[in-house]
Amino acid sequence: MTLVSVRRLRARSRRIAALVFAAIFLLSAWVYGLSWFSSLIPSRVEDSTTHTEAIVILTGGSGRLDEGLKLLGEDLAGRLFVSGVYRGVDVDRLLDISRNTPQELACCIDIGHAASNTAGNAAETAEWARDNGIRSLRIVTSVYHLPRSLLEFSYAMPAIKLVPHPVFADHVKRDRWWLWPGTAKLIVGEYIKYLLAVARHGSDVFVENLTTI
Repeated sequence: MTLVSVRRLRARSRRIAALVFAAIFLLSAWVYGLSWFSSLIPSRVEDSTTHTEAIVILTGGSGRLDEGLKLLGEDLAGRLFVSGVYRGVDVDRLLDISRNTPQELACCIDIGHAASNTAGNAAETAEWARDNGIRSLRIVTSVYHLPRSLLEFSYAMPAIKLVPHPVFADHVKRDRWWLWPGTAKLIVGEYIKYLLAVARHGSDVFVENLTTI
């Protein structure tokens, strides 16, 4: 083997080693980030008493509607906004779905049909809050969905006080979540979406959001 061949072989080995190191580093960073993200998912409702001007329910998860309506009935807010409702569904139908909710609450409920994802929920709610002069919101959504919801809402309405209110479904296992395939899929999926949201909005919103969880 010539000297030139030896040098080429060494250079190729260094490139391969660098690629392997980079892959290991990125994988390790991704796994560490996933661990950190899972720590953001609350294990309980931290604030169940603060009164806000309104409650917003992000549709799409088990128990969210019932919890939000219960909070409205307990007078934790004066109004309720349900974001991301299927077109054709009205307030009366929502109350029918939640059978234990008194019909008298209908006057305090508004619904939005425009949102189809979390960013849409935030934009739709921001417009509703602006139109109604809302300055504080309690966000009701599934526990695994809460970190990304706070990120999107913080970006869409930075001047509004946000109170997180997680909903705990029986099928979502908060403790040792990696042992439960269904929960692991939810959390990994939310982590990826969270990273994409950070990339869209920038680090400033990401850092500010850390202080609200």
